[in-house]
This record gives sequence, structure tokens and C-alpha cells, in this order.
Amino acid sequence: MHIFAPLDTTPRETRISLVPDTVSRLTRKGLEVTVETASGARCGFADGDYEKAGATVAADRVEALSNADIVLRLHKPPVDEIRAMKRGAIHVSFLDPFHESELIDALTSSGISAVSMEMIPRTTLAQKMDALSSQANLAGYVAVILGASRLPLAMPMMMTPAGTLKPARVFVIGAGVAGLQAIATAKRLGARVHAFDTRPVVEEEVQSLGARFVRVDLGETGQTEAGYARELTLEQQAKQREAMADVCAQSDLVVTTAKLFGRRAPLIVTDNMLERMRPGSVIVDLAVETGGNVEGVQLDEEVERHGVRVLGYGNLEGRVALHASQMYSANLGNFVEHYWDADEKRFELDPNDEIIRGCLITHGGAIVNSVIREFRGGKEG
Repeated sequence: MHIFAPLDTTPRETRISLVPDTVSRLTRKGLEVTVETASGARCGFADGDYEKAGATVAADRVEALSNADIVLRLHKPPVDEIRAMKRGAIHVSFLDPFHESELIDALTSSGISAVSMEMIPRTTLAQKMDALSSQANLAGYVAVILGASRLPLAMPMMMTPAGTLKPARVFVIGAGVAGLQAIATAKRLGARVHAFDTRPVVEEEVQSLGARFVRVDLGETGQTEAGYARELTLEQQAKQREAMADVCAQSDLVVTTAKLFGRRAPLIVTDNMLERMRPGSVIVDLAVETGGNVEGVQLDEEVERHGVRVLGYGNLEGRVALHASQMYSANLGNFVEHYWDADEKRFELDPNDEIIRGCLITHGGAIVNSVIREFRGGKEG
């Protein structure tokens, strides 16, 4: 079984898909691994590091793709490279399957078994492969560090000869993986932290990190079977914004993390709410790549609205590229190892397996994922 990890050509990407430690794990299991020349350079790994780990370094990308049984990437592949892969090969990466119809069609027609890393189920068994969570964890950390660097004040309370400096007030909206890490990071920096989530079940987790949970009676909310927050009704969204406006107005740093899987992010912080905030305060919008939680946010830009800095940078996890790559690489390695039969030298891709059923999008020339099939069917009428 031959694995190939190509150099990621996505503009401005700083992460890589495979680090030498993961390569070493896979080769010890009897898998053949090839990496493209300079594929690890962004994170300080030389080709020789991969060779020491047991990999082959290839300069011919197309040839390596055509020989690979499994292709491991970070981002979705260019359509022309799908045609270079052999029929029946397995492709594993983030695919954004809800918004990439042409890509999914190309994978289907080429007979590629495509695994979407963002579709890995959020179950105990699949936790070691959950790349969305591993990357969100780092994004939550970076959001607070970045926001703190833009504030005109220090985060912790300080006793000084000139008097006492009050701690910064941080408000985290959304207590998923990114939000919980943002809370923990802000607390470590000495801030006073409040947090809100539409799922009352996370209140205990928020409090365990030392933050205060903002309670808002929204009626029935909860979460999906996959662990994501359910979309609120328009009435609930309005009620939520009204309750949060007072907290935002008192906060120095606001971090928004609310995303809806496969859909546009909900608008949470309106222009009216920004107008009530103190000049010099900062908002970091972690949902900017799916539309944003903050009115007027711009992707990969800092904008000022009513004296408030709104930070809309995408790929925050890429700002800690080495750790982000180590985590993503481990997710890929765990996925491969879980389904690799070392005795039979065979990779078991069973469409009926619980994890595979959730993340396998195309297989055998067809779209096999029920969620994506239903989504596309709805769009096509």
C-alpha cells in the first residue's frame, strides 16, 4: 500500500499534511510513504528528515499521484490532479463537500474514494482522527493572543506603585472546542472571562475553566447528534443578541466562534452592538471564513467600526503552523492506522463502518454519503 503526500499549493498556507514523526509511524507499520520534494519546508523539515523516517522523496508530482493508493493532503485537490490519480485510489483531506459540487463530481467520475476530514464523526472512537477539533483548539488559542496584542491595555490585574490595574474583560461567544480553548487562554492571561453558548449542557465546562456562563432563556435549543449547536430561529437570534449586547458593551475583547456545519455562520454581533462597545475594544471573529458572526467583518482584514477593531483573519491555526501540522498529521496517521491491517497488508475501507459512513463522500463511482446526497438532492430539486 503506497501513500503519497504532495506539497500543498494553497496560497498563504503555512501548514503541512505530514510531519516526519507520522511518516515513521506509518512506515513501521509496513506502509510505503512518498512525500513531494520540499513538502515539509514550511515547518522547518528538510527532505532528509523524511528520508530518515523511511519515506521516499519524489520530484515528479504527477507520477507520484498516479502511483499512490492513498493520497493524504491538507486541502482539497485541484480538479486536474484528480484525473492523474488511479481509479480506486483513496483521497483524504478537508474537502468542503457542501460547497464543492464540481470537485465532488470529479471525484465521483474518476472513481476516487474521497474521505472528508471535516466529516469525521464527533464520537469517542473517532476523537483521535477529529481534525476539525484539533485545528479549532489552536484557533481558539490564537484568537485570544491576537486579540490581546491589539488591546490598548494589559490582560491581568496588576498591583503597581502607581495603583491597581483592573483585569481585561473577555467575552467568548460559543463554547465549542475553539471557544473553550479561548476561555482557558484568556484565564491563563489573567482576564476576567464570561462566555455564552446556546447549549446549556456546556455551562459546567465553562465554569470548570473559571469563566462565568451568561444565561439567556432562548427556549428549546440543544445540539445535533454530531455535537454541533442547532440553528436558532430568527426570534431566538434576536433575543440572544439583545441579551449579549450588554455583555459586549462591558467587554474589552470579544471572541466569536459560532459556526453552523455546512451553512453560513449566524450574525451575532450587529452594528448597533458595536456602537455600544467602548472605543479601543477588539473583536476576533473565528467564523469569518463562513460569512462571519460580526456585521461588517472582512476576511483577512482588520476593520474599525465605531472605534472597535474587528479582526477577521482566516486560518488562525496557520499562525502556529508547526503545532497545527503536528496535530493534523497525527489525525491523518491515526485514521490510516485505524483501518490498516498490518498482517494482511490491506487498508480496510468499509462503507458500513460507523466512522467511514460519516466521512466517506464518494466511493465506487458514486456519492455514498447520505448527508451530502440529501444536501445535493435538495439543491437540485
